[in-house]
Amino acid sequence: MTKAPFLAACIQMRSGTDPLANTDFAVKTIREAAANGAVYVQTPEMSNAVNRSRDGLRSTLVTEERDGMLAALRDLAREKQLHIHIGSLAIEVGDKVANRAYILGPDGDIAARYDKVHLYDVDLPNGESWRESRTYTAGSEALAVDLPWGRIGVSICYDIRFSHLYRQLAEAGCDFLSAPACFTKQTGEAHWVVLHRARAIENGAFFMSAAQAGHHEDGRDTFGHSIIVDPWGRVLAEAEAEPGYIMASIDPALVADARARIPTLVHARNVPVHVVERG
Repeated sequence: MTKAPFLAACIQMRSGTDPLANTDFAVKTIREAAANGAVYVQTPEMSNAVNRSRDGLRSTLVTEERDGMLAALRDLAREKQLHIHIGSLAIEVGDKVANRAYILGPDGDIAARYDKVHLYDVDLPNGESWRESRTYTAGSEALAVDLPWGRIGVSICYDIRFSHLYRQLAEAGCDFLSAPACFTKQTGEAHWVVLHRARAIENGAFFMSAAQAGHHEDGRDTFGHSIIVDPWGRVLAEAEAEPGYIMASIDPALVADARARIPTLVHARNVPVHVVERG
């Protein structure tokens, strides 16, 4: 059965250290997107709190059952009959933190959860150093979720650099891919757009990612540029560096069209690597 087009929105945030203030902004902006016809709405990674201080972050976190943003967005999904994709929340899990995405149905129920698989541990040339593994616990499985318009592959931020993950999701029947993020400004300027276009083209899928943007309360700078790309690699909508939202009409029929024109999912072969060693 042919799926009808739908309006998707990506909420761009500049989350600070106060989960309540971040929740207020998310609810307000999602309401605006819904009023303009969006039926699928995505928020960025770390929607509830962006805080590079481990102790500071932990002091504001609670378990999933007590998280205020999750509760507020579940209520909003139910009220507005939306599919809300929370890019991720920082959630207390024992002595560490889960970087956890949620897919909420229009009944307000949690349809699925995904914990970020690839953690960002790196020293950048500009002196920035990130060690997500000190604070976060990594997930252990990929996630694909059925929506009324097709199947979405769920990932988070740094995951986008691992192309095999999206090939697995495409082979699992995903029409849409996502990597909501808190991308650094430096790496975002270099790679954010090209990675989205490449992953969309490679898999003949839509790619939709909401992002954190601008200079945050904790001192970090994020790239923004929330983006929606079609299966041919065309950018349908792209934000700049201010909070707000973008929207685009998503036609699921374009997925089958792109995959028929360039059938890499059918032609892919796993072959051994022959290494020739020379002194």
